[in-house]
Amino acid sequence: MSPESPEPTEPPDQPEPPVVDARGLRCPLPVIRLAQAAKDLPAGALVEVWATDPAARADVPAWCRMRGHELVATTELDQGTDGAHTAYRVRLGG
Repeated sequence: MSPESPEPTEPPDQPEPPVVDARGLRCPLPVIRLAQAAKDLPAGALVEVWATDPAARADVPAWCRMRGHELVATTELDQGTDGAHTAYRVRLGG
């Protein structure tokens, strides 16, 4: 696992953020699933989306900018039988 951007610093008792597993889904579904998950979370919450679609590299940051959220980490993952995918960690704005 090699992060492309620094990992966010979270308090040690901070639970892992909810994960939107959008692996295998094509544009625009990863962002649609992310938006659906975000509507049920409070401002300041973290959410992570896993995607295999190369378009998510542009789509997730663009969605964050348009909606006032912050992309805090992008990490390339290769998790054995799950295959290679990218994890996008987002802090929701207000």
